[in-house]
Amino acid sequence: MQQHIGIVACSSEGAALCYRTICLEGTELMGRHDHPEVSMHTHSLAEYMKCVDAGDWPGVAELMLSSAEKLAKAGADFLICPDNTIHQAFDLVAHRSPRPWLHIADEVANEAKRSHYKRLGILGTRYLMDGPVYPEKLKAAGLEHRIPGPKERAKINQIIFDELVNAQFTSRSLAYLTEVIRRLAEDGCDAAVLACTEIPLLVTPDASPLPTLDSTRLLARAALRKAVSA
Repeated sequence: MQQHIGIVACSSEGAALCYRTICLEGTELMGRHDHPEVSMHTHSLAEYMKCVDAGDWPGVAELMLSSAEKLAKAGADFLICPDNTIHQAFDLVAHRSPRPWLHIADEVANEAKRSHYKRLGILGTRYLMDGPVYPEKLKAAGLEHRIPGPKERAKINQIIFDELVNAQFTSRSLAYLTEVIRRLAEDGCDAAVLACTEIPLLVTPDASPLPTLDSTRLLARAALRKAVSA
């Protein structure tokens, strides 16, 4: 029996990429046009951002749990969230959740270790880059990390919320992000974590000065493996 994947979504573009990856890459494991059962629920990004901007992580957790409850009722066997930033509320969610979760940063760390990377550059929202989600998981995996400088973090955050979540992908922003990655390489990073689920829609492996760890697709692939190995 395959397991039913529940997607707790936050921003639409990243969630859509996660869903598409599960469906399209399911064929590699299961055959033509095949993939596990998938359900998705999302509260509006505006509701999440009210809490995130206020530093109200318990409020974020309540939104995530609300989605989790709905997905459990829909039959999901386990849950994933293709949004790095709101994983800051994960510890407030996991012990109350009706279903088990995969953690996006765990999957990134696992892939980094498989690829023998040592120091990762982290790109994401300012909340993510300034927050504990990746430092804690990477340290536990024996990995170092670096983040861009304050002005770069502010600019990346603006690109994400003004452009990427609205499906706007410009050559100007691509050039900016690739320059940031180049500077992370100069700081000794051997891979770049695309830790905003929309960044992989703009920064492709061919465009990046460093190998990329695409958090969205890595989480989707981990969910796919778990679902078909049941």
